[in-house]
Amino acid sequence: MTDITPFANRLGKNIKHLMKWAKRNNIEAWRIYDRDIPQFPFAVDVYGDQIHLQEYDTGWLMQPEEYEAWLADVLEAIGFVTGFAPEQIHLKRRERQKGLQQYEKTGKTGDDFVITENGRKFWVNLDKYLDTGLFLDHRNTRKKVGETAAGKRFLNLFSYTGSFTVYAATGGAVTSETVDLSNTYLEWAKRNFELNGINPEQHKIVRADVFQYLQNAADEGKKFDLIVMDPPSFSNSKKMLDILDIQRDHKKLIDGAMSLLASDGILYFSNNLRSFVLDDSVSEQYAVKDISKQSVPDDFRNKKIHQCWEIKHKVAFLIQFMK
Repeated sequence: MTDITPFANRLGKNIKHLMKWAKRNNIEAWRIYDRDIPQFPFAVDVYGDQIHLQEYDTGWLMQPEEYEAWLADVLEAIGFVTGFAPEQIHLKRRERQKGLQQYEKTGKTGDDFVITENGRKFWVNLDKYLDTGLFLDHRNTRKKVGETAAGKRFLNLFSYTGSFTVYAATGGAVTSETVDLSNTYLEWAKRNFELNGINPEQHKIVRADVFQYLQNAADEGKKFDLIVMDPPSFSNSKKMLDILDIQRDHKKLIDGAMSLLASDGILYFSNNLRSFVLDDSVSEQYAVKDISKQSVPDDFRNKKIHQCWEIKHKVAFLIQFMK
């Protein structure tokens, strides 16, 4: 049986450091532990007064009784260190697979509840889907969008539950469009908008395949000052016209977004495919800055959780450089 002590000690050490940091930064949802010790392949997140616990499939083989005892020890250690009761700890297992994992139901229902981040409110659910409704690793970029959106036209592509738009709208964006193909998540975005008092006339929700949306928006001559695009690594959704493979398709997506970007605008492009490499032609065509070190927050330290780039038109970049 694996000794649980190193896991409990690391959990305690992380909490001691991060609890103060979270309070200081007005954050209710944050990561305590992320596979820090290989023998304990878990991600442990705090959401208010609940714990979201994900076990990652490593391919290890354990006898069922041995596994159940090991898992019970892990749950007991988390409860002991954090002070959370067993019913406040929500366990999920993430299998090795491709696809739109955040769109998959777990078979459970769970309760929706609200957490606060930098003064914004979001509905989350720790049981119903593999993901919770809020990607914690994009907290820094959301904050940046909120701080720079005043007076701007904002576009959110592959929007999931609309959290970037919540920041943009509450940060003073004059208009926005929030684009996704999932009715479930656009309905979730609508509820997030209502929660934050966002005007649906100014801030529109659009159900569309992003490739098709980019083409139609270009034909209509739409322009935006600030765009966020955070696509999944892979999607074979039946609703889409084609399979999405982000390594293969990212240049086409970036070109499409840049055709809608105002001359002095900014596109934030991000994804969480660990093996992802940005095509050289993107840097040749546009002014590109890798901001991953700034965009990954402290609670995801030393983890390649995502990569993020700030992309501008080269003309605007040169003008700014010459000032």
